[in-house]
Amino acid sequence: MIICLGEALIDMVRQELPGGGAAFLPLPGGSPCNTAVAIGRLGAPVKFLGRFSRDFFGEILMRRLAENGVGDDLMVRTDQNSTLSFVQLEQGKEPQYVFYTEGTADRSFCAEDLEAKLPGGELPPGTRCILFGSIAMTMEPAASTIESLILSQGRRGGAAPVISFDPNIRPFMIKDREAYVRRFEKWLSAVTIAKISGADFDFIYPGLGLERSLGRVLSLGPTLVVSTLGSDGALALLRKGDTGEILRASAPVVDLPVLDTIGAGDTFHGAFLAWLEIKGKMSRSAVAALSEGELREALFFANKAASLVCSRRGAEPPSLAEVEALKG
Repeated sequence: MIICLGEALIDMVRQELPGGGAAFLPLPGGSPCNTAVAIGRLGAPVKFLGRFSRDFFGEILMRRLAENGVGDDLMVRTDQNSTLSFVQLEQGKEPQYVFYTEGTADRSFCAEDLEAKLPGGELPPGTRCILFGSIAMTMEPAASTIESLILSQGRRGGAAPVISFDPNIRPFMIKDREAYVRRFEKWLSAVTIAKISGADFDFIYPGLGLERSLGRVLSLGPTLVVSTLGSDGALALLRKGDTGEILRASAPVVDLPVLDTIGAGDTFHGAFLAWLEIKGKMSRSAVAALSEGELREALFFANKAASLVCSRRGAEPPSLAEVEALKG
């Protein structure tokens, strides 16, 4: 089972109206929430650990997760408002975001919530992976609450579950870049898999370049670093557990018409983890023992899922049957 932590919010997506003017369409979103939906649609067991509003936006989020097989017994309900993210899409450009997060439910995820759902930090039986990241790691108290769980699990060594991290950086949410990078590198010490986009690297290590950035991250603790490169596909570096040698693999995307890129990285991350879970490879030792062929297969599976979501409006991940039917 995979547990997802982080924000679950409403994306208010700008839509042009016939005859002029515009409106904002409320859609369930948030990177870890999108990733949980992707995992669920691909048939892997998944739960979400976090705080949800009882307002009507919170009900939309809860319904979205339930309809896609995401377990709700680790969710906390509250009367605080849901986080809103206003999104503007422009052809050929990255989506632009404005967040409204003050005092909201997911931002307020706290130590008391964590203890209520995971007494003594004990994970539910069958937990093989914890996924975290995105803007939740820039907002308190959620960031410190999630950090405490990640670092405590990381200290368990070989007994720890796979911990997978996607920073999914939104620079305007980070007031002090150097402080964020220091904290980012502390999280990496507990992480098994780091999924980091080229844009994330440009913010974290400006001017360092992709290859040196990948090497830097790998040196800080992760077993596997995966970088998504847009239309250029994905590249991964894996430190082999038996020899310590660095294995390199890449895979292309599938050439489909692109309507928008909302949820592409989230779907890639979810699909990559779902592949590991489905194939019985979801453990720290199994990840470290992946062959080049297996790693390439996992990357291509995730790229196919991401290509499919880009061919649709919004974050609508594909099913397992749709991914398997898509040929490269």
